[in-house]
Amino acid sequence: MLDDRTREAAEALALQALSFLARDPQRIGGFLASSGLEADQLRLAAQEPGFFAAVLGHLMSDEPMLLMFAEDAGVEPQAIPAAHRLLNGPVFEP
Repeated sequence: MLDDRTREAAEALALQALSFLARDPQRIGGFLASSGLEADQLRLAAQEPGFFAAVLGHLMSDEPMLLMFAEDAGVEPQAIPAAHRLLNGPVFEP
């Protein structure tokens, strides 16, 4: 079972990731394009389940960007997919 503190830490990392994306027009533009969101929808979208997992998933789709974020945030690159798994929930395979 997911510990609330662990989930909070994963959400905090995703929030840092969103801030990292927002500091660069090309990075945030790529996220908006891939998510189908408009910039003015971000605040509302951030309240939806799955939003933070989508932010981390976007980072994971671009390894150089993921590595830049990990360095910027002072975390190991492996922390990003680990947080993504926590926020995305279990994947069931038939």
